[in-house]
Amino acid sequence: MKIIIAGAGEVGFHLAKLLSFESQDITLIDTNRDSLANADTHLDIRVVRGDATSISVLQDSRVNDTDLVIAVTSSETTNITVCVLAKQLGAKRTIARISNTEFIDRKDEVGFKKFGIDELISPESLAANEIELLLGQSAFNDTYEFENGALTMIGLSLSRTSAFVGKSVKEVAKLNPELRYVPIALQRYGTQYTIIPRGDTQFKEGDQVYFTTCKNGLEQIFKLTGKVRQEIKNVMILGGSKIGYKTAKDLCKSNFNVKLIESSKDKAFEIADDIPGCLVINGDGRNVDLLTEESIEDMDAFISVTGNSETNIMSCLVAKSKGVKKAIALVENMDYFQLSHSIGIDTLINKKLLAANNIFRYVRKGEVVAMTKLNNMNAELLEFVVSSHAKVCNKKIKDLDFPVSAIIGGVIRDGEGIIALGDFEIKSGDRVVVCCLPQSIGKVEKLFI
Repeated sequence: MKIIIAGAGEVGFHLAKLLSFESQDITLIDTNRDSLANADTHLDIRVVRGDATSISVLQDSRVNDTDLVIAVTSSETTNITVCVLAKQLGAKRTIARISNTEFIDRKDEVGFKKFGIDELISPESLAANEIELLLGQSAFNDTYEFENGALTMIGLSLSRTSAFVGKSVKEVAKLNPELRYVPIALQRYGTQYTIIPRGDTQFKEGDQVYFTTCKNGLEQIFKLTGKVRQEIKNVMILGGSKIGYKTAKDLCKSNFNVKLIESSKDKAFEIADDIPGCLVINGDGRNVDLLTEESIEDMDAFISVTGNSETNIMSCLVAKSKGVKKAIALVENMDYFQLSHSIGIDTLINKKLLAANNIFRYVRKGEVVAMTKLNNMNAELLEFVVSSHAKVCNKKIKDLDFPVSAIIGGVIRDGEGIIALGDFEIKSGDRVVVCCLPQSIGKVEKLFI
């Protein structure tokens, strides 16, 4: 697949890195010589120095036979212009990174596709949505919804008291004959190896386990894992960034009690005017005395989204030490993901990873409508729409030549989530959720073509 990425900043470089690992034909365009030199040195891609809004630069990059143009510069206007030009010059699909979330909320009304922009993404909006979802599933440290919750992916760490510990997948299934969930991936404590569970796979204390479940399966998981459903009402946000602002605004609309701490006086007043339901405090959130003064111990959740990853991690550790149930930190350094659970923070979120997940589904073969990478795991979760000519259509799951390093996590049929076992027959129009390790992605994709 031939892909042009405009913008060699954090999101652009990260995307180029992930896509180059998959042997895609990548061209990276940027005006910054240092950014391009870094990409040219570390990645197996082609780099072009120039303005991506220049028609000649796009033509030099062979835009006319490009499958996908991704514009992720820091300028929203540049990204929109690049996509419009690229589509007119022959690119098959275009994706623009934007910062004005109003564009996403009203994209159908405006009709961006008419201008040549197939998809809009906002890393800040994706991060804010992820935070809201995590607060809704507060007992878990990772979560993702398919088709408005028809199927939900949840991640959690098994404690010693969990009914799962010491039992195999088969033995746990016998505890609940009416199976409403399925384990799709696990990682042993202290290791970095991702396992796709089979019937004889045994659960151990400290395992990070991912499940897919239908709407009525969450209670089963709560019961068996010993997790307690936590009511989250009082939320403290550190940082009035775009993510902090959008999160505060969305949570206030959902009737949460929100306190936001912002160090810039002007920005604090601006946010207070824009979000009347939010209590905005002008101060330094790194000051433990300030956090104590603002009753951090009474908070149900603490969300740190300043521009500094270390500040976010340290302030979340302070919050946890004060008894806050849920702590979420925004981090830029991907290496920090390895540390999240061992240092005691519930969830780390990363804009680059969220944006990459959102864009990756356009690179996958087959009709992929949703995709996410499991946090800190070497596995992908893909949602395929089954066409009438797909190899899986009208076949039972047990009759499929499915790789051992992949598993069907569930099927959505007519808007209803189903935990599908071996005798389930897949039909045209079904949405099938599959979890797979990198080595099996190609084989899984072929089944859905």
